[in-house]
Amino acid sequence: MALTRSSSANPRPILLVEDEQEFADQVKSELERIGYLVRLASMVEAVQAARQADASLLILDRPIFGVDCLPSLELLRSENVKVPVLVISILSSVDEKVRGLKAGADDYLVKPFAVAELVARVEALLRRLDGARPTILKVGDFEMDLIERTVFCAATKIDLGPREFKLLEYFLRRPGQMITRTMLLQDVWEHEFSIESNVIDAHVSNLRKKIDVKNRPSRILNIRRVGYVLRPTA
Repeated sequence: MALTRSSSANPRPILLVEDEQEFADQVKSELERIGYLVRLASMVEAVQAARQADASLLILDRPIFGVDCLPSLELLRSENVKVPVLVISILSSVDEKVRGLKAGADDYLVKPFAVAELVARVEALLRRLDGARPTILKVGDFEMDLIERTVFCAATKIDLGPREFKLLEYFLRRPGQMITRTMLLQDVWEHEFSIESNVIDAHVSNLRKKIDVKNRPSRILNIRRVGYVLRPTA
């Protein structure tokens, strides 16, 4: 089972609308490999999910089964539906890109492209969506106040250093999600590429010592050769 990259107990999937089955399976497989929940959908299903706030992102092929997706996208935007949309298309002219963006796409990627580039675009769009963040995070028996810089775990105050605080914040925004060392390097250490992976491991180990409950499994699980997963409760 793929772990989901979401800060919600009920994660919203990425919906992929693509009529080339082999390509769709490849994209789905790669996104799920790094922890996203992905569902293949028709345009009708994607529109309905977007209206019900039941999708974290739409990836729309253009055209899809010979039909342009832009009218549906324009309709969603006219209804003030704000779900991020990435359009992928063989239509590569500047005019077509402009049409896509004016219709409401947040990004426009021209085929053919490397799947790694699509993944990077997805990451960027979802990071942008994280812009309006709450100042108090409550996950399981954790409560973190980002203004007061305090952390309580099972009603017990936990004293954390600045890096440990930032590291725990990152985990709390993604409970149950696979967190790779690359993600931590980019987002917590902010591209300090000179650091060694054992520095990350050391900080995670120190954080474990402060939040774990004696004689119980660690709250931060180590997934061998992949990364970490936060268990919200002991």
